[in-house]
Amino acid sequence: MGGAVGLPRGQARFASVALAAFALVTTAAGVAAWHKYQLLAGPMASGPYVDNPRVEVDTYFRNLMGWQTGLLIAALFQFSIWLANLRDVADVLWREGQRRRRAWLVFGWVIPVAQLVVPKMFINDLWAASRPQSQRRRGHPLLTAWWLAVLVAGTNAYSDAPKALKDAVTAYEARHALRRIMFSDALDVCAAILSIVVVWQLLRRLERATLTAPAEVLSQKV
Repeated sequence: MGGAVGLPRGQARFASVALAAFALVTTAAGVAAWHKYQLLAGPMASGPYVDNPRVEVDTYFRNLMGWQTGLLIAALFQFSIWLANLRDVADVLWREGQRRRRAWLVFGWVIPVAQLVVPKMFINDLWAASRPQSQRRRGHPLLTAWWLAVLVAGTNAYSDAPKALKDAVTAYEARHALRRIMFSDALDVCAAILSIVVVWQLLRRLERATLTAPAEVLSQKV
């Protein structure tokens, strides 16, 4: 019966691969930042940064940051497509429980203030749709931890650490910016890992829900 309502297993894989690739490149960028941080330690800590031949031209580190940005966009795109496809399943199981129109699948990520609550609302509604009718309840500690990780990582992404590193004059300023970059990378990796967990938990829960749903529910048109 799960196949009858078009469970997006393939899209879940695409989203997971994109998120995993982002996490791996972000980890690599964090390691590169740590290496750069170590190069500036010791006697070099109080010296100039811009004229230091060992770190002035660091294409490896800059390329990783570029790939990190590109993969983040790809991961968000794949995650949004997965979310839209999963909404099709939730509309069959519990259409009246989906509180936002489909347009908010796009606008909810970009409109100020709304982006703080709307994506989580969609996930909460999907989670509730996966539960038996008599036990439907929105929210779960996993979803709360995931959304807090995404919010903190997203807020930190707007910091000026990369610009501060680019504009650094002394090794001390560069090390301070690198500490902030490494902290941001750690938050991004945590958010990506939790996102992968949420993707598969929701997919499996909705798959079980379609297997136990009454035939008349599954026969509805979306």
